[in-house]
Amino acid sequence: MLHERNAAERHIAAELQVRPEQVAAAVSLLDDGNTIPFIARYRKEATGVLDEEQLRRIAEEITRLRALDERRAVVLASVEEQGKLTEELRGQIEAATTMTLLEDLYAPYRPKRRTRASVARERGLGPLADLILAQPRTGQTAAQLAEPYLSEAAPTADDALAGARDIVAEAISDHAGVRGRLRQRAMQVGVLCARRVEGAADERSVYSLYYEFEMAVPRLRPHQVLAINRGEADKVLRATVHVPEAEQLLAMRTHFRPDRLSPLAEQLQLAMDDAAKRLLLPAVERDTRRALSETAERHAIEVFASNLRALLTQPPLAGHVVLGIDPGLRTGCKLAVIDPTGKVLDTGTIYPHTSAHRAAEAEQTLLALVARHGVTLIAIGNGTASRETERLVAGLTRERADLHYVIVSEAGASVYSASPLARAEMPDLDVTLRGAVSIGRRLQDPLAELVKIDPQSIGVGLYQHDVDQKQLAGALTSVVESVVNQVGVEVNTASPALLGYVSGIGPKLAGNIVAHRDANGSFANRAALRDVPGLGAKAFEQAAGFLRIRDGEDPLDASAIHPESYPVAARLLARLGLPPGTPPEELRPTLQLLREETPLDALAAELGTGAPTLGDILDQLAQPGRDPRADLPRPLLRSDVVSMDDLTIGQVLTGTVRNVVDFGAFVDIGVKQDGLLHKRAMPRGTALQVGDIIEVCVLNIDKERGRIGLGWPGAPPAA
Repeated sequence: MLHERNAAERHIAAELQVRPEQVAAAVSLLDDGNTIPFIARYRKEATGVLDEEQLRRIAEEITRLRALDERRAVVLASVEEQGKLTEELRGQIEAATTMTLLEDLYAPYRPKRRTRASVARERGLGPLADLILAQPRTGQTAAQLAEPYLSEAAPTADDALAGARDIVAEAISDHAGVRGRLRQRAMQVGVLCARRVEGAADERSVYSLYYEFEMAVPRLRPHQVLAINRGEADKVLRATVHVPEAEQLLAMRTHFRPDRLSPLAEQLQLAMDDAAKRLLLPAVERDTRRALSETAERHAIEVFASNLRALLTQPPLAGHVVLGIDPGLRTGCKLAVIDPTGKVLDTGTIYPHTSAHRAAEAEQTLLALVARHGVTLIAIGNGTASRETERLVAGLTRERADLHYVIVSEAGASVYSASPLARAEMPDLDVTLRGAVSIGRRLQDPLAELVKIDPQSIGVGLYQHDVDQKQLAGALTSVVESVVNQVGVEVNTASPALLGYVSGIGPKLAGNIVAHRDANGSFANRAALRDVPGLGAKAFEQAAGFLRIRDGEDPLDASAIHPESYPVAARLLARLGLPPGTPPEELRPTLQLLREETPLDALAAELGTGAPTLGDILDQLAQPGRDPRADLPRPLLRSDVVSMDDLTIGQVLTGTVRNVVDFGAFVDIGVKQDGLLHKRAMPRGTALQVGDIIEVCVLNIDKERGRIGLGWPGAPPAA
């Protein structure tokens, strides 16, 4: 067992290009119940400063390898029970590094449902099949060789030979070398062909690109694979994988070669042809399609996760009184004014899109709310009637230098509005008004508000409903956990949803923390968290460093310094001759001088800690609880609006990246429809993220289809 574990750790270390001891330390910490954010932040010395991404890959790979080992044990036991486990086969099974290879090796021994080959074996034709495989050189004919195996079930030589060929065909198809080679070549030289199903309805021509589609498998892009998969699910497309016949023959003849001097040469060739057409190619096609789909889904999930991380790390717009607007046509626009802490000050509904008279009334209502509450920012949801509402708001902001608006994604707002959490937070508000509150709060602190929504409902991906939903949910949850713990959480004001993502807590314990806070008042220090029912020593260890208590009894509680390192911080301050609680602005010059004069390793050894941990302590003493989102660009504040009629070819505009996909990025340039900045139009090496504010130029405008093509400033306009 120890040997297997060391081998797995060496394998992972080679994959990630890190040292085996780093992997061993990470695996040990994970097995002890430590979370990835905790290990990445507070166990840097143990892991050699592995980051979260490396730790997640280690966790995924060790899980995969352990599952492989479990399956390997089952396979070995099954083959041994059948009395067919040779030393050579045992070595091959023990050396298998993927589940696919392991299953290929097991295929000839796996219990099967009733097949043509199993029926032939029941008729006693197994020895004849062995003769066909052996290709003996004798003076007898194939019919003569088949005579000893004739029976009531196989009365003629042709019947016996046909049954034996069924056994041979299955043996060829099940051969690990044949299937592995053909699968490999299918991925290298195969061609995926898609055709429209005759008579299939595709009214909007969604799949028109794939009606007559052929592309080499290695050149396929993930979005093409997912689009074809969806087209098949919608019964519009039918897809197949074509593998050249020469590749089929080469894969089989490497292990099964007819001998022209054997009377059974033709029988083996017929069996090979049958194996390829009836068994091998369909299986390899399934394997190839599955591999393509898994790769495409994995890529789509990575894109979704990357976009979600960028969205969650958008910097908060603190200190503003915000008017949130959830736009609508017939049902009106819902309004909610919230103060800088997110408290609801006022609500209402306007109907600006039903008549000119109602529009004038709506404008007066908005002006009154702005004046009454000192509104400085207006957040407009990007759903139905968003741009019509934007024109109304732009009229208000155009003449007021202190008032701006921002278009905010309202994805998932309706889901949140009807949720138990929203009812608990706003029991006195109608469900429709809760959406306006959520839109406003998203502008004030995107992270704190978006964690209340199922990540899959946030809508920043591609083909999100076509991928494995369990894997998608796991990846997105990991992103939310990562960002929440990276930013830190103010324990005395955080919602249960936000607290639930903190390392070591989870939904149930988050509810206990809020209940304890409501019953006993604010937590005075981190140590008081130990009084929360269910929050034991392990949970406290995992969570404490990510929970902030500002204006508490201990200034260190407002920082990301873990309580276990408080003694180190105290020794550091004592060495500097400074009292605990010295303001950061007074500490910074002294800490900077200390870093310049004393090597970090030497200082860490003196204070009894590791250099990475001491570096973090120094950073936090200089800037306690600093929000990493502060370094990112703020959302683009607007005071005017344009329509497609205002656009001209070559016009340069400033926009916000709303979604990043394989083929480019969708950019909000203040028009109803986001423009597409195609990958081909970007300078080589450009990497955009959701929330980036960029300059783009208009390349083409298609008013009928509502499409805008964008390019990089200076790019030539489309012909």
